[in-house]
Amino acid sequence: MLHVQASLRRLGPVPGGAAGVIDALLDLLGPEGTLVAYTATPENSATSRIHQAAVAGRSPAEVADYQARMPRFDPATTPASPTMGALSEAIRTHRGALRSRHPQTSWAAVGRRAREITARHPDTCHLGVDSPLGRLYDLDARVLMIGVPMDRFTAFHLADLRLPDVAVREYRCVGEDGWTAFEAPDLDDLHFGALGARVLRLARGVTTARIGGADCRLVPVREAVDLAERIRREECRV
Repeated sequence: MLHVQASLRRLGPVPGGAAGVIDALLDLLGPEGTLVAYTATPENSATSRIHQAAVAGRSPAEVADYQARMPRFDPATTPASPTMGALSEAIRTHRGALRSRHPQTSWAAVGRRAREITARHPDTCHLGVDSPLGRLYDLDARVLMIGVPMDRFTAFHLADLRLPDVAVREYRCVGEDGWTAFEAPDLDDLHFGALGARVLRLARGVTTARIGGADCRLVPVREAVDLAERIRREECRV
């Protein structure tokens, strides 16, 4: 079970490009393996930082017009955000890939356990225990970071959302049936850089390597999340 986060630019030229990387990973995983990508679409959410930046400086009427023209999220056709990287989008469109239906924080998977990972993803659980990320934790998956630093380590969200008294706020997204509003835990990743540095100093199961032009890490989800949760709880007590 492998979740991959990659910068193909840092990796350098690969025969076949993103498709070649996917083929190589699936070959390594074998017929029992599953390849997973985060295929989020924060652009679909009127409450995301990306959307707020896109409408900054517009009048209320211009914002309303912009939002009225935003396409509905369709798990089969809506591209992953460009911020997710070309490999995530290539996994989403790979033959046989399945995708969860969350309008802002979807995941895609290819392989034997793809349906198990993506089948359930309630709106109110972006990246928590009842999301595909929670199932990656339960299944003791690994994360392959290809040229991507730990301040982008998506699984840290799960550690944050397991803390007590997590703040909740309203989200507004363009879902499959149009605009929808719901309350869910407040997501923030601005502290991931410092958190990642501390986790790497404590983790025992992390493997590092150089592949092409990219510094790479293979990180156990369960160990990283448990360490991150412990660190965050210690910080909350200070």
